[in-house]
Amino acid sequence: MPIDFNPQMVFNYNKTIQPVFTQQSLIASQPIKDTFVKSVNVSKDNIDSNFEGIKIEHKNFGTIKKTGEQATLYTITNKKGASVSLSSYGATITSIKVPDKNGKLVDVSQGYNNVTPYETAPVGHAGGTIGPCANKINNGSFKIGNEEYKLECNKDNGKTHSHGGSNGFDVQNWKAEVLKNGVKFTYDKKDMENGYPGNVKASVTYTFDNDNNLRIKYQAESDKDTIVNMTNHSYFNLEGAEYTSENSVYEHVVHLPNSSKITENNEIAVPTGKLLDVKGTAFDFKTPKKIGDVINVKDKQLEIGSGFDQNFCVDGYDGKSIINVAKVKSPKSGIVLDVSTNLPGFQFYTANHLGKDTQPAGKDGRRYEKRSAFCVEPQFYPDAINTFEEKPILRKGDFYDREIIYSFSLDE
Repeated sequence: MPIDFNPQMVFNYNKTIQPVFTQQSLIASQPIKDTFVKSVNVSKDNIDSNFEGIKIEHKNFGTIKKTGEQATLYTITNKKGASVSLSSYGATITSIKVPDKNGKLVDVSQGYNNVTPYETAPVGHAGGTIGPCANKINNGSFKIGNEEYKLECNKDNGKTHSHGGSNGFDVQNWKAEVLKNGVKFTYDKKDMENGYPGNVKASVTYTFDNDNNLRIKYQAESDKDTIVNMTNHSYFNLEGAEYTSENSVYEHVVHLPNSSKITENNEIAVPTGKLLDVKGTAFDFKTPKKIGDVINVKDKQLEIGSGFDQNFCVDGYDGKSIINVAKVKSPKSGIVLDVSTNLPGFQFYTANHLGKDTQPAGKDGRRYEKRSAFCVEPQFYPDAINTFEEKPILRKGDFYDREIIYSFSLDE
């Protein structure tokens, strides 16, 4: 459940992604000031074509006001010119550029040109790493064993804790390590920081390959029993992030092939514990549907979320298998996004609360308006620690290891 404007702060995936070729003339060739490039040196004895030719650049992304630290922007570019840009502040995705059906590189992820808007006026945590615990915790309280913990209630007029609170993972400046095919960000959360127990060593590793697969691996260890539930909060518009007008994702076609149920929400969008069948409802994306064809259907759950803002349950979840949970495509651009994960659920959100007057301008100088994007955020169910059997508890000495894969291709 997003906070859209915070002034503070097995492999069931059977699709084979076809390589997409981009003309070299479309790839920017001018060097970036204050930039290094790390190229992959591939041994003849161990050639991995998926990562051959990957380059990684970095540059200054601005000064973080509250600490005086410099944020750094890393850009991973594959040999076909597609790229992903990542800020150390929040371990955040700021840009994803992939080719459309005409070979033009299109930025499909909303965001900003420097760190300041992410720190002072973020739009719904755009692209950030959410944690320690994504989504809502009712009353901001939970128990592990006999120990009760109380968190900041930063949502719903003080009734819920959401997305790690006002000092969550997406407003921290993470350390970064450049890999041959991506970037690994690390953050050491102190015991009881923001109310969460345990000294937690958390990492988020982004890798990007020549088939336009963006893999996000979340890992963590703790010296106390705690809760960890990390996700990414990217806002996508597959026609291009420059399409900022209201309702501009209505023509996107959504297919959620492995979700037969959703979690029922109460009036403040906290799960009641009941699961609802999607069959025959606006939430039935077992067959593909345009967002605009169903978003305004009369439905109590849609009314609570002011549109789609619901946790979908993943059929066949076992905690290990990577399952294809979503396919979204734009008929206009021809770009297809497939989302796969080994997490039990995902929040499907249509940016219903964007467009506030106080929001800053986005990358193209215009404000992101209501329903100008969608999110697919794999995670544990909202309030899972209190309400559901599958809980995001990380025991002392155990290892948290979850994954999200965003794969981009062209409509066949």
